[in-house]
Amino acid sequence: MKNLLISISEKAIQYEDFNFTSEHIENNWLGTIPASEKQISHVENKLGIKLPNDYIEFLKITNGFSAPNDIEPTFEAIENIDFLKNIEPFAIEAYAYLPELENSILIGGIEEEQYFLLLPPKSKNEQWRYWKFANWYPGEHPYQNLKEYFEDVLQFIIENHES
Repeated sequence: MKNLLISISEKAIQYEDFNFTSEHIENNWLGTIPASEKQISHVENKLGIKLPNDYIEFLKITNGFSAPNDIEPTFEAIENIDFLKNIEPFAIEAYAYLPELENSILIGGIEEEQYFLLLPPKSKNEQWRYWKFANWYPGEHPYQNLKEYFEDVLQFIIENHES
């Protein structure tokens, strides 16, 4: 996953898709320092869940990741994530037809127009679900995992500049 995040950073900065900070440009990296085991376990205890392995891998690479353009969410530092209902309760009301949102965890897009959500499994037989969700992009857009999402982001960045 680290190489994928590096590629996204390099391409987005190269193509100047967004207003990046001077630190992003200087380091050619949209991430931050890695999260510690202590930070991760503290949030897992607070939420009462065990986060999915690929998200933990992501956090150990970077504790947050800036949006590479204006249609992707900024991935939040572990300290900022929480259940969507605790951060943006109006979203639960507005999208009452999506009961999955009630237990979703907002990991990207706080105070942005698009969210990235983790949906915990309801039983031992289920897997975590990953959704990109935005008012301007009707419906939920599921991904198998974080790698699939970030591959999609990189492909979009490349295709957007090759055409």
